[in-house]
Amino acid sequence: MIRILVILLGCYIAWRLIRGLLRKKARTEAMPEGPRGRIDDVMVKDPQCGTYVARRDGIVEKTPEGELVFCSRECREKYLAGQKRSEG
Repeated sequence: MIRILVILLGCYIAWRLIRGLLRKKARTEAMPEGPRGRIDDVMVKDPQCGTYVARRDGIVEKTPEGELVFCSRECREKYLAGQKRSEG
């Protein structure tokens, strides 16, 4: 009787070890290639309303001073209208 319990306990431990190794391998294969902790995008402040928006999602306007990123077309239009008023 004890012999059967020892065999069952050994099988259970072996099963847990094999299952753990397979899960660890599956997790490492599922990880994307590339450096860990890489920043995917940068948050920038809309110059019109002050809202922070992801650069990739924003509306980009190229100006002589550089690129401006807006949260929406409305903010971009308001900003450009204000710039035209102040220029002339």
